[in-house]
Amino acid sequence: MREKSRIINPAHPSARIIEEAVSVIEEGDVVLFPTRCLYGLAADASNPRAVERIFRIKRRSFQNPLLVLVKDHKDIGRLVQHVSPEAKSIMNSFWPGKITLVFKALPVILSALTAGTGKIGVRIPGHPVASRLVHLANGPITGTSANISGSLGASRIADIDPVIISEVDLILDAGPLKGGSGSTVVDVSEETPKILRRGEIPLKKLFTALNHR
Repeated sequence: MREKSRIINPAHPSARIIEEAVSVIEEGDVVLFPTRCLYGLAADASNPRAVERIFRIKRRSFQNPLLVLVKDHKDIGRLVQHVSPEAKSIMNSFWPGKITLVFKALPVILSALTAGTGKIGVRIPGHPVASRLVHLANGPITGTSANISGSLGASRIADIDPVIISEVDLILDAGPLKGGSGSTVVDVSEETPKILRRGEIPLKKLFTALNHR
C-alpha cells in the first residue's frame, strides 16, 4: 500500500502535491486536508459514492447536511436558487474566508449534501491549500471537519481519530493549525439572515456588513 501522508507547506503548497490530491478527489476518493483552523475531509461533492464515503468515515447521520467549498461566485450560481442582497454583502465583505452561508439549494444538488432540508452550506475558502484544491478541481468539494460526528474537530493530525486516518486515501499534513471555533455560519435562505453558529468573525463586523449593503 502506498504511503498516503504528504507533508505540505500551508502557506506555499506544492503544486505537485495539490495535483495529486485533486486526482484522488476526482477518482471518487477522500483527502484529509488543512483549513485555517481545523483539518477537513475533501471529496467530489457531485459524486454520490464519494459523498456517502464522507458520511461513513465520520459516522455521520444522513440527517445532517455537509457544506461544500467553491472557487468563486460563479460556482455558487450552479448550486443555489437565489443570492439575496444581504448574502451578497456578506460574501463581498468576508469571502474568501471564515464564513459559511446557507442557501436554498437547486433541485439538482445531491440530497445527501442537503440532508433533505433543501438548503446547502457554501464557502469560498481563504486558506491556500483549500483554495488551491478547489481551484484545480472540476467542481465543488466537501469541506466538513475531519472528526467523528459529535466529536471536536482537530487542529493536529495526531488528534484525529485513528478510524478516520485509516479510512481516508490521502493526508495533507500541514502540522499544527490555528485551532478555534471554525467558520461563522449564517443562513441567508430567507429574507432576514440568521446566525446558526458563531465563529471567528465578530458579530459587530457581520452586522456592519449587513447595514452597509
